[in-house]
Parts: sequence; C-alpha cells; structure tokens
Amino acid sequence: MTKRRPRLAVVSPFVDKHHGTERYVAEWLSRLTDTFEIHLYSQHVEGIDVTRVHWHKISRLHGPHISNYIWWFTGNHLWRAWDSHVGGLRPDLIFSPGINCLDADVISVHILFAQMLRGNSTGMRFRKHSMREWPRLLHRRLYYRLIAVLERRIYPNPKVDLIVMSRRISDGLQQFYGRQGPSPTLYFGLDHQIFNPQRRLQLREAARVEIQLAPHQFALLLVGNDWLNKGLPVLLEAMQRLRELPLQLLVVGQDDSSPYKNIISARSLDGRIHFLPPRKDVEFYYAASDAYTGPSKEDALPLPPAEAMACGLPVIVTAKCGISEIIADGRNGLVMQDPMNADDLAAKIRQLYEDCDFRQRLSEKAAETMRQFAWDRSAREFRELLLQSLQKKNPEIAALCHVDA
Repeated sequence: MTKRRPRLAVVSPFVDKHHGTERYVAEWLSRLTDTFEIHLYSQHVEGIDVTRVHWHKISRLHGPHISNYIWWFTGNHLWRAWDSHVGGLRPDLIFSPGINCLDADVISVHILFAQMLRGNSTGMRFRKHSMREWPRLLHRRLYYRLIAVLERRIYPNPKVDLIVMSRRISDGLQQFYGRQGPSPTLYFGLDHQIFNPQRRLQLREAARVEIQLAPHQFALLLVGNDWLNKGLPVLLEAMQRLRELPLQLLVVGQDDSSPYKNIISARSLDGRIHFLPPRKDVEFYYAASDAYTGPSKEDALPLPPAEAMACGLPVIVTAKCGISEIIADGRNGLVMQDPMNADDLAAKIRQLYEDCDFRQRLSEKAAETMRQFAWDRSAREFRELLLQSLQKKNPEIAALCHVDA
C-alpha cells in the first residue's frame, strides 16, 4: 500500500509566538510538517508558515471571553465533523493544547484550572475586591469553573494521552482526577539567538532610556496576564517594605491596572510601578531590567522567567511555579516556598540589590542552565510522543504511514 504522512488535527483557538501555550504550539508545528499532514483548526494564526499546514479558520465571536470560548468549543466540533463526514478529512490523531474539545487523543496540559481555583480561592472572593472589579471577577470565576468542569469530564479518561509541562501538573492530575502514574513531561524550548546575555547587554542602554529608567534605579520585572495569580499583590507588598531602595517595577501584560492604582498609592509606591504593554520583542523588557520577580500562586511552566534566565537575569519564582523544578535555589535562581510571604520576597530582592557578586553568579548560572532548552529538542520529543499515541490508538494506520526515523 502507498505510504503517507499521518493526518494530525490540531485544535487551538489561536496560534502565535507571543503567548505561552500558543508559543509551544507554533514552535512544535513549524517543525512537524515533514512528519505529519497538519490540519489546524483555529480562529487566528500567525508566526508559522500557513502554506505548510491546512488552516481551517473558525470565526471569532466578539464579546466576553467566555462567550467566544463556548462558541469556539462548539464551533470546532462542527467544523471538524463537516470536514470528516462531508469532506472526507478524517484525522488519524487529534491534538489539543489544553481543553478545546471532547475528542482529543492527545492533550498537552499547561495549567490545571482545578488546581489554580484552589490556590486562588481566597483572592477570588468578591469581598476582597471593590464593586467596580466584580464584573471582571465574576467573568473570570465563571470561565475558570467552566474549564474545571470540562477537566473533570476529560482528564480522567485513560484513553486520552496527556503531556504535562511540569511534574507539578502531573502530581495535580493524580490528586484531582485520579490519573495513575506520572504523565510524560515536556519542557519548553527557547530561541537562543534572541534570548542570550550578549543581546541583552546590547539592548540595555536604549531600553532603559526608552522606559525612562535612571542609571541608579534597580528595575524588577513581571511579565504575563492574570496578575492576581502571578503574584502582583504580594510583590507590591514587598516593594513597600523596600521603599528606601531605588526600586522600580515593570509590569507587562494586558490586565486592567486600575484595581491596583489605589493599592499603589496606599503603599506610597507612586511613580515606582510602570504598567507596560506586551511587545513582540519581549527581550526589550529583559534588557531594561535587573531582576525578574515572579511570585506566582500557581503556574505550570511560564516562558517569561525561562527567557529572563536565558538572557542572564537573576530570577525569583515560587515553588508553585513549574520552572522551580529546574532551579537550584541560590545557585541559578531563587525560590520562595510560600508565594504569600512578602517578607521572604523582600529579603530576596534586597539580597539581589545589595550583593552584586551574588547577582552575577546567579545570572551566569541561569544562562548556562537555559542553554540546554531548545525548540528543536522540544519538538523532537513532542513528535515521538505523538507517534507513540498514533501507534497505540491506530496501529493499522501507523503501519501505512511513512515516518522517517
């Protein structure tokens, strides 16, 4: 019989290189087109060569995120059913990054919403927020709980192969959904032509001038959305304890900054906190900064602290963050055991500010650690996991498919 490439359906609401989960998908797919015939079901795609994949564009529903998610979840099933039963495009394997459909064969798990809901239960109570924040908080709570319900429906199914981004997620799958044994862990990759200490130094002066940082100021950086979960409140509390130091905090993301304005004023931090928009050249922010501070309550394996380390920035993360699995505390980064401990965070920031030699040692070791993580390696490992799933689920189809060793 004629050999062919396996047909892989990829179900992801959007794919680009500017967000965490979506960056994984873009980098993986760019390196899998020789192995698989890829059919991408998505609402928005950029950062990959769409001439090498079959993009089945699904329209976007404008309005609240949860409304578009419900439409997306329903719509991709309808699109794929039509293509399968009318167009004859039956996939050999269905892959989804996270909860996007009910029929995925392989899912990469970047975050557990049940785990995150438990970790943020106190911070998401209405009485902890002003009434002006309630609509946004209600939307977030409804969305998180909807995903948690779908997790309960999908993740316990032993027929679904799960790939986790950190061992912490694997532990959570066992705790919340009774998955037996550890799931395969697939770490991130990095573009080392962009994220390296030399490039950071080249960009540093211009970046600090553009952000208007004085030479004597020590800039801390936090990148990402969902600032409540990322630990911004405890970071502001730590900043208050260090008001005598010339600290500046750069907060990069798309969250609404208005809820934090009163907190900043109450803590006498006016003029020290800079809310900045995301940029495609995120290395610009690493260049401007002196340390990365990510006191996350729950975070599987976020890219920003990894990119910061690759650039030679000392980082502070928590044990609740997946990247702590590859950090030796005090050697290539600093790890907080309790994400709510502002005193500990303040002490670690002070140590980085006051001890230049220690800061330099962390920076060098951080960059050295990150050199082993490359997208080519990550994509190869992902390819092997997909082929294993194909062999297990469709051995007859796998036998007909031409796959280079």
